[in-house]
Amino acid sequence: ESAACEPEIVDLANFLKAMGAKIEGAGSPTIKIHGVEKLHGAEYEIIPDRIEAATYIIAVAATKGEAIIKGARPDHMHAVLDKLLEAGVLIDWNNKNGTIYVRGTENLKPIEVTTLPYPGFPTDVQAQLMALMTLAPGISVITERVFESRFMHISELTRLGAEIQLEGPTAIVKGGRPLSGAPVMASDLRASAALVIAGLAASGTTIVHRIYHIDRGYEKIDYKLAQLGARIQRIKGE
Repeated sequence: ESAACEPEIVDLANFLKAMGAKIEGAGSPTIKIHGVEKLHGAEYEIIPDRIEAATYIIAVAATKGEAIIKGARPDHMHAVLDKLLEAGVLIDWNNKNGTIYVRGTENLKPIEVTTLPYPGFPTDVQAQLMALMTLAPGISVITERVFESRFMHISELTRLGAEIQLEGPTAIVKGGRPLSGAPVMASDLRASAALVIAGLAASGTTIVHRIYHIDRGYEKIDYKLAQLGARIQRIKGE
């Protein structure tokens, strides 16, 4: 009961079923598992990482760039894509081939968003979206309803010049101020991604310490961003 409904849960259930498991209800709040004597081997292709795709989309938007994200699942990302469209980011996608086209805008708009369990806006994109909203002139309101106190990135974003006020579970972002590079420290996986995004959008040089956090959720993120034209490099020992 009270099971998560994320696509990753459905994918895990499908993988186990391919190995002989008997599972019903994956993707709903109630999952039924009928025990079997043993599982067998199987070949299975896992779904793309919707959070990784969202992070690259936001990075492109923050730098007013343009990119094509291939191998994604836009149908798993409606909450994120809809909010970015509301913010003025130019996005189009093709559900059949998993391609997302994104282009940044000079007219980024502030938005209000509340994190919720799937299919709501994912908490794992909250920090990245906040980094983007520091660039949008006006006031954005970001409320965290999934994890308590998931705002450790705020103090580091303010080091770059962001103006963010925390009121309980809600962050008030006064966007539009130019960001300037500075040394910052990553506290967790998604905060790392948010600081990298903010650093790419900031003038000057930003050094993100404790970047090892980011490797838990992104493979060669520095290389991929560099391939898109970002001036980014990993410092040995970090």
